[in-house]
Amino acid sequence: MNDQVQAKKRCFQYHTSPVSRQGAKKNVTMFEAESNVNHKLCHAGDLVINTMWAWMAALGVAKQNGMVSPSYAVYRPISSKIFADGYIDHLLRTESYATEYLCRSTGIHSSRLRLYPEEFLEIPIICPPCSEQLQMLAFLDFEDRHIRRYIRAKQKLIKLLEEQKQVIIHQAVTRGLDPSVPLKPSGVEWIGGDIPAHWAVRQLKTLCSMQSGDAITSTSIELTGDYPVYGGNGVRGYASGYTHDGNFVLIGRQGALCGNVHIAQGRFWASEHAVVASLKPTHVLEWFGAILTVMNLNQYSIAAAQPGLSVGRVLNLWLPVPPQQEQSSIAEYIKRETIDIIKVIERTSCEVSLLKEYRNRLISDVITGKLDVRGLELPVTSNEAAELDDWSEGDLPEMEEMMAAEEVADEAD
Repeated sequence: MNDQVQAKKRCFQYHTSPVSRQGAKKNVTMFEAESNVNHKLCHAGDLVINTMWAWMAALGVAKQNGMVSPSYAVYRPISSKIFADGYIDHLLRTESYATEYLCRSTGIHSSRLRLYPEEFLEIPIICPPCSEQLQMLAFLDFEDRHIRRYIRAKQKLIKLLEEQKQVIIHQAVTRGLDPSVPLKPSGVEWIGGDIPAHWAVRQLKTLCSMQSGDAITSTSIELTGDYPVYGGNGVRGYASGYTHDGNFVLIGRQGALCGNVHIAQGRFWASEHAVVASLKPTHVLEWFGAILTVMNLNQYSIAAAQPGLSVGRVLNLWLPVPPQQEQSSIAEYIKRETIDIIKVIERTSCEVSLLKEYRNRLISDVITGKLDVRGLELPVTSNEAAELDDWSEGDLPEMEEMMAAEEVADEAD
């Protein structure tokens, strides 16, 4: 290990390069790339880091030339021969480096921490010879094929179970529980079929009132706290205050996932990215949440760079409304029939999380040298991995949406 450390130091003979426009100099392995009209140019091979979310390893190596917003920092290796393709991407995402980013970030709130270039450039970089880097990457690629196959299989199972759950809910909220009752045309476009003849068809605005939540700054949101903060896709964090106390249905108002439905109970803060539906006491909350889920409100979002729901448009939608007692029966039926499905979904989701955790630990151990893979001969396999999407598919949209929102808030500040 000492030999590797010495080799690392020789590999990183520090170059004197500007790290900021103030002209400060340091002996570093990378330098900050030029800025162009408040945006930064980045070239293929540059390391791009979101300064606000560095402590969450929000970074990556650019695959093509482009430009990034002022919220990002761009770094360029001093030589293309130092790192094998993919090595630095793995290394700088490991938990130990993320912890280092956190320690070196400055700010009074966790959501406002920033990792500035002068701090990042002081972090030592583990750099074995390129031949060893290539061995590490080959081993990780081989193992990753198997891990991703397991993850994909479990994700497919989750999708099938979600579809099965939705079929149960859809049947219950559109046809009721008694298959022998007379039916009538619903006249509701999203149903496209018949409903029980004794059910009413009403607009949403006759069942509830809707209002957007209250704005909250990112500096007021913490990782832990007294009251959950609901954003456009569920709980975003916690705050010391609350805007609502009671039982409500929340609808995501902005973003690619707008229209998703959550039931919030007790005290919580509803942000401006959520719509709060206050249901009239003559209706059942769980039934209401179920039918809103089936309505797929995302289809009514307004097309834009940041899709969003119009409260007025949603309130004018039509839906079938059974008597209150029947709403309770439907809610109980859905709970009873889906409870086992939900348990399997939760268990399988936990298994996916464990597989991802194992993958991250494996990458960290290999890429930092804790697990020595030098000299290992890997079996020859088909190029099946090329047909698989990246293992983290499904995690990125939420992360990107969160980061984009923070960038907008940061630039507004």
